[in-house]
Amino acid sequence: MVNGRGKSDGPVVPGKPPNKGRVWPAEAVEGRGLTKGNSHQRNASRTQSRSGAPSALERVRQAARRDSKQRFTALLHHVYDVARLRAAYLAVKRDASAGVDGETWRHYGESLEENLRDLAGRLKRGAYRAKPVRRVYIPKADGRQRPLGVPTLEDKIVQRAVVEVLNAIYETDFLGFSYGFRPGRSPHRALDALAVGIQRKKVNWVLDADIRSFFDTLDHGWLVKFIEHRIGDRRVVRLIQKWLRAGVLEDGKRAQSEVGTPQGGSISPLLANIYLHYVFDLWVQRWRRKGAHGDVVVVRFADDFVVGFEHHDEAERFLAELRGRFTRFGLELHPDKTRLIEFGRFAAERRRDRGEGKPGTFNFLGFTHICAKTRDGRFTVLRQTMRKRLAGKLKEVREELRRRMHHPIPELGAYLRSVVMGHIRYYGVPMNGRAIGVFHKEVCRHWRAAMQRRSQKAHVPWDRMKRYITRWLPPARVCHPYPPVRYGVITQGGSRMR
Repeated sequence: MVNGRGKSDGPVVPGKPPNKGRVWPAEAVEGRGLTKGNSHQRNASRTQSRSGAPSALERVRQAARRDSKQRFTALLHHVYDVARLRAAYLAVKRDASAGVDGETWRHYGESLEENLRDLAGRLKRGAYRAKPVRRVYIPKADGRQRPLGVPTLEDKIVQRAVVEVLNAIYETDFLGFSYGFRPGRSPHRALDALAVGIQRKKVNWVLDADIRSFFDTLDHGWLVKFIEHRIGDRRVVRLIQKWLRAGVLEDGKRAQSEVGTPQGGSISPLLANIYLHYVFDLWVQRWRRKGAHGDVVVVRFADDFVVGFEHHDEAERFLAELRGRFTRFGLELHPDKTRLIEFGRFAAERRRDRGEGKPGTFNFLGFTHICAKTRDGRFTVLRQTMRKRLAGKLKEVREELRRRMHHPIPELGAYLRSVVMGHIRYYGVPMNGRAIGVFHKEVCRHWRAAMQRRSQKAHVPWDRMKRYITRWLPPARVCHPYPPVRYGVITQGGSRMR
């Protein structure tokens, strides 16, 4: 339930354009449906009269859309709803690692209804306590270790329920160029928006930026202030503060901090988007409307963002002002991953006239973006798999094959099929066929080498190996449409830009 101003029912506005007067091709309002499989998320309950009465969260969503300044003072009862907690439990990965309490998905489910009722009761009377997350590390493509936090099962359940409730509010607030970890918005939509924006707008300079250790430096004080702009229910705010203060358990020692949120919990991506919505998104929206004379294109995915400019002086001024903006809120641009490069349809020609080399390239969401031309001479953005990502994944496959060297061939084939299919589904974009072909070929070579190491006399001829490859591995092929094609479908119907 919401406060007094949110109780009246009204028409649902299909899209809210915060940029009034200017249209940006890379940031359209994209219609988003409800998550499949969650029956409690239906827009309307099936009543006998079939009158289509809005559901509880839909009324929250409508109120948030009608008034962007409204504060919601009664939200917790949506969180401790047993049906919502049950759906959150079913959405948790069944084989996910256990938290510090050792509770597993299957063991918790043996007395699921009793456990959920107990959890709902503790949430209702304020007796719920967040536990510290268990610290684990996963290897990154550059050889470093990425720290992740593994929450307990109950923390995962409650966080998912809170995210679902808060998304009903914040999905009406977040801007169109924000793509990271949002319902219905994939990395490929961000990649398409960036490519279309660079190709259709007057982009001559690109700022490729990354925030240094963002999830480790996010300031709790500022985050709570940002949340309180919209959330007036102190019980929900205290719930979020419990997770922020729970700390991290590593090597038997508990560490707490006033900054940062551990990556790995369901709540962390939403908190990151809320923080950057107020620190970056709204500021950029205002800057390009009032401070820019040329075209400006923005695409952000979590803490990684790209900004395209028409004029070099505006790009430099933006970068200087952005550094000051981030300093105020405890953030810092990564010095090695933040670059301003000449990029766009005229970059190659202008650099050639000045006697300089080819235009620079930049990396975004696993792809290296390159200035290129189509067969008929038109400018396009060529996207190729980052070399580090390709090499890192092949190294991971090689090491895993050595570990599974003596496993049955059907088991090896099933493992490699999932790896190759996942790689192709992500990197199979137009004009990247060569890179995914190389990946497919190298995986086949590593598989044959692993099988020949089974014994000193082992020899697998290629004609036999080809039968295994045909049986188990999908072919390397492009499976994504060109950016203008998919982007045009998403934004069809004259949708206004954000």
